Amino acid sequence: MTETSFPPGARIEVRDAEWIVRTCAQLSTAGDQPRYKITAVGASEFVRDEDAVFFTDLDTVSLLKPEETVLEQDMTPRFAQSRLFIEAVLRRTPLPQTEKGLALADRFLLDPLPYQRRPAELALKGLRPRILIADVVGLGKTLEIGLILAELIRRGRGERILVVTPQQVLEQFQHELWTRFAIPLIRLDSVGIERIQREIPAGRNPFTYYKRIIVSIDTLKNEGKYGQHLEKMDWDAVVIDESHNLIGEASLRNKLARLLARRTDALLLASATPHNGNSESFAELIRMLDPAAIADDRSYSAKDIEHLYIRRTKISPEVRDQMGAKWPERGPSVPVRCAATPAEEKVFEELTQVWLAGDQRAGGPVVDGKNRLFPYTLLKAFLSSHKALAKTVGNRLKNAKEPREIDALKTLADLTTRINDADSAKLDALVRLLRDEIGVRHGGETRAVVFSESVETVRWLAEVLPKRLGLTGKGQVEMMLGNGMSDQQQQEIIERFGLSDAPVRLLVTTDVTSEGVNLHRQCHHLVHYDVPWSLIRIEQRNGRIDRYGQTRQPQFRALILTSEVEGAKDDRAVAEKLLEKEETAHRTLGTAEAETGEYRAESEERRLIQDLLAGKTVEQFLTERKADDPFADLFGSIDGGVTDADPLRADVPRLFDGSEAFVKEAVDTLGLLKDLEDDGVMLAFEPPPDLAHRLSALPADYLRTHDVRRRMKVTFDRKEAQRKLDEARRTKTMWPEIAYLSDLHPMVDWVTDKVLVRLGRQKAPVVTAQVDEPTFLIQGIYSNRLGQPTVVEWMAVTPVGVLDRKMTDVLAAAGVEPKMINTGQVIDLRPLQERVPQAVATARAHLEERRSAYEKQVVEPLDLYRDRLGEWQQLTLDGVHASQRGRKEQRVRETVERQQRLLDSLKITGEPLLRVLAVLVPHDGHQTGPQDGHR
Repeated sequence: MTETSFPPGARIEVRDAEWIVRTCAQLSTAGDQPRYKITAVGASEFVRDEDAVFFTDLDTVSLLKPEETVLEQDMTPRFAQSRLFIEAVLRRTPLPQTEKGLALADRFLLDPLPYQRRPAELALKGLRPRILIADVVGLGKTLEIGLILAELIRRGRGERILVVTPQQVLEQFQHELWTRFAIPLIRLDSVGIERIQREIPAGRNPFTYYKRIIVSIDTLKNEGKYGQHLEKMDWDAVVIDESHNLIGEASLRNKLARLLARRTDALLLASATPHNGNSESFAELIRMLDPAAIADDRSYSAKDIEHLYIRRTKISPEVRDQMGAKWPERGPSVPVRCAATPAEEKVFEELTQVWLAGDQRAGGPVVDGKNRLFPYTLLKAFLSSHKALAKTVGNRLKNAKEPREIDALKTLADLTTRINDADSAKLDALVRLLRDEIGVRHGGETRAVVFSESVETVRWLAEVLPKRLGLTGKGQVEMMLGNGMSDQQQQEIIERFGLSDAPVRLLVTTDVTSEGVNLHRQCHHLVHYDVPWSLIRIEQRNGRIDRYGQTRQPQFRALILTSEVEGAKDDRAVAEKLLEKEETAHRTLGTAEAETGEYRAESEERRLIQDLLAGKTVEQFLTERKADDPFADLFGSIDGGVTDADPLRADVPRLFDGSEAFVKEAVDTLGLLKDLEDDGVMLAFEPPPDLAHRLSALPADYLRTHDVRRRMKVTFDRKEAQRKLDEARRTKTMWPEIAYLSDLHPMVDWVTDKVLVRLGRQKAPVVTAQVDEPTFLIQGIYSNRLGQPTVVEWMAVTPVGVLDRKMTDVLAAAGVEPKMINTGQVIDLRPLQERVPQAVATARAHLEERRSAYEKQVVEPLDLYRDRLGEWQQLTLDGVHASQRGRKEQRVRETVERQQRLLDSLKITGEPLLRVLAVLVPHDGHQTGPQDGHR
């Protein structure tokens, strides 16, 4: 039996009603019959606008035959219904698998930066959109992800989306995708989960209830609640932000990621630090994208994975040239030296002579060999604050067993208790710095963020700084912690810090905000209260305010505690040198990540302390790059590996100039919005019930803030939308009152569906136009076994055959445009109706004649991958010891078979789907006189 599928846009008949296919996915094969899951929207009267899901093994699903299309003369003024219908079909039809260009790059609320479009270009080149975006901190990875998702949606490959992020950036990510792209994500944080549990039936899978979801990795780790649901879910696209947190085969995060990788078509991983310096761990991450990319986990090059990852820095030529003045150069990292007070000097003396002396101490080291790093833990705690040291000493005393260590800890604890707030040199310096130099004070507008590694230090600073700075009003000083704060609390603090009208002037935070969080909207001052012993962590912190969208020069300062005790390792010994090195690396390379060859903050710090214990200097640590660094060629380049050419643009057929013209004419012609207010810039209206229902998938905070389901305000004007977005950041909400109507906005989607269902079942309009003979406009689609359009042809068929011109060019030449005049002369449709089967046969023959050319275009990249798969299989098994060969061969064989099935599923299959869209007839053809009452 001939295989068939049901491509998006196809009209089907199920349960005696007509439906328009949205998506079609092959599930499995039952005997000789392929099984499909079809999502559709009702087109006939009693099911119009209803959403439905059909399974071909449970329902009889019939494709409507194009030969049986019924022609119907369009009597609407300016042939509006026909023009709208053709445009709606063009919009609803996904771009085919063979289209690798970008279709929507300039349709969103973004600066036109080709470097941000480059990841989408890379993603669309591959067999499947599966890439790692490894751009350094601040370049706009969220926007790059949004562009990729938009292109997938336009291709019918983004219906079901799952975004996984750290919990503190959930709302930030959701906000960017909605306000910039009009891609709505349901947020499953603690509050969102509670709401959904009230809204959906008990035991219902939340991932089937909503089709586009954003959730934190820690929420998903709760296997008891979500593991069983995820096992049963397939996704069109999965995004995992800060994906370096997945590394480590034994971790729950890694297990979850591998599950999701198997259950999705597109996989987008994003991280500025995507590996831990271990080639095998990084290979594991790459295998999630392409299991046959790397043959030897310990030896591979940038060339092996260039189709799977992209990495640029701020000084990469393309980024630098396009940014210009849009992203100010960062200011210097200024060390602010603070001379230790007498009470602090006593602690320095104790640490130097007792804890850090090691074998040089009379009586030997305080701790044994296995605890030899602990003295540096004490030192780092003290360099943060006396509060941090007290906490560290107290925790150690609870478990210490050796009398010598206990006595030394008690001495240190006694010295620490003698330090009060007035004895803190760094606290006094911080207050002067914030108040007198930066200008953080009562009545001032300036904001700053203060980082510390220690929770105790952050709690203490948040307690004492308000009074010292005169910021005693509610919410003027905010504190951000990791553990102990709910995801909702974290998101609210970050949101308030980004609002110009919020009272907050100072954010004191741990490194929980050092990854992924945007703090640059209203802030360009950052203070390191203590300096991490890691170049990577310093860079991550600085990236919170030094990022795309920052309008002022970022300013960095670090408090450097100094001591006069001989041999003391104060902040000049380590912190100040790391600060200087990070700044130098950033200016020359664009990132400090590769400087030490460690690639993880924790690894950098551990190796630094080990070097110090071995008697090496910080300078030696910084110059002795890890000898066996496998990533030098992967992450050492600053050019981004791209050309000067802008990303290729897709050939997207359209009849209307843009979404604004299409939507406004559809609303006017079909009378879709009864109370519409249009002032030329903004559209305001009460959403009809079916549109209001669709809006339930929008961000809950946006719906609640502006009561959108009762009164909706939208605009096509980019400048107005940006102004409203900027205005929202100055008020008590981040959500703009007026939404930007991109091509993906649910309202545009709703209008498109309304146009499509307006024609009767299997009808095609007849239009009088400037043609010499009847011209049938026919859509032809070849699909693959996944139900995805592989080739889409838009044909104009005349009695002599298929015209060698694009259908849109034929329409333009025929004068099919808004100024058309419909005289209302009635056309004798019988001769045209008789020609329908022949026109369909001509179109089908045209497609079949060109099938081999289509297949060659589709198969060539598949064959290239098939060849690479064979090479990978051979290389992977070379050199494997006989004792391990059996198990290895089985895993390799399973991988090859799985990838072969994927390749087979992407080939053209079955007969083409044909659809008669409209017929153009000459002005003097078969007219029998005007219809009464037509104008």
